[in-house]
Amino acid sequence: MKHEQVQDYYGKVLQGSADLQTDACCTPAEMPGYVKAALSNIHDEVLTRYYGCGLVLPGALEGARILDLGCGAGRDVYALAQMVGPKGQVVGVDMTAEQLAIARTHQGWHAEKFGFDVVDFREGLIEALGELGLEPASFDVIVSNCVINLATDKAAVLKGAFDLLKPGGEIYFSDVYADRRVPQALAEDEVLYGECLSGALYWNDFLKLAREAGFDDPRRVEHRRLGIENPVLAEKLGQLRFISATCRLFKLDGLEPQCEDYGQAVIYKGTVPHMPHALVLDDHHVIETGKVFPVCGNTWKMLHDTRFAAHFEFIGDFETHYGVFEGCGEASLFDAEATQSGTCC
Repeated sequence: MKHEQVQDYYGKVLQGSADLQTDACCTPAEMPGYVKAALSNIHDEVLTRYYGCGLVLPGALEGARILDLGCGAGRDVYALAQMVGPKGQVVGVDMTAEQLAIARTHQGWHAEKFGFDVVDFREGLIEALGELGLEPASFDVIVSNCVINLATDKAAVLKGAFDLLKPGGEIYFSDVYADRRVPQALAEDEVLYGECLSGALYWNDFLKLAREAGFDDPRRVEHRRLGIENPVLAEKLGQLRFISATCRLFKLDGLEPQCEDYGQAVIYKGTVPHMPHALVLDDHHVIETGKVFPVCGNTWKMLHDTRFAAHFEFIGDFETHYGVFEGCGEASLFDAEATQSGTCC
């Protein structure tokens, strides 16, 4: 699929989220109250041009510098602007001029609504982030909402994101994945590609590309099975199955291939805004406030060497190794039992 065809689908064919033919590019209705409050402050035209598949608000964002890959009309940019506040910055990148025109048209409206203006929009390809004049190692967080599957060179996207992140930064993103490699013939179908299906990576290929880009321990935050209700598209896809998953990839030195046990633990202070009772790192680390929570060495670094450090107390070091952390292992996301409970990535 060529860039021009994707631009045409999102710039001309789709005039609003109601034009989508599947639920792949739709965020589930349930969302936290603070997210609903943030979305209520966003212009209606921006909201109606939203085509994401998840929530990309990872927490502890005040004052952060954030990059949104494939920002479209800017819904997530304007939501994130409210999270980072007047001392932060949110940069949105998109290749579709029609979408960016909507985002920019309402920039002043949002600045008046929020009381500050910390957003910037750039037109360009997410496969060529190095050509956008963005300073390397300058972002705390990179987000993306159901867009990387549309990229023609997904490895380049991940490598470009790695280069733009500060040490200890992360890419936190939602996307669509397949249970097998999608046949090339389906990848040439404009509707299937535009609906975020036939450009989806096979899950194991994604894990490989993430590690090759420098993200050594990919973490899955949540996922859901996608139903294909359109009978014509379902017939084309045959036995292919898809999930929407939110993942986080940290730029950290020294992460190990397996979850290793060093006898470490953390205590969450309950101080991340909107997360007083627990912090969700991923689908198997829901860390309750005030409770001693045993962690592997990789998880310890993801909290100790990142923006989350101030929100935790840390127990232990790397002096003594006790073997593989109990419960470490990977199950297929497409197995029935794997959709009910998470395991270590």
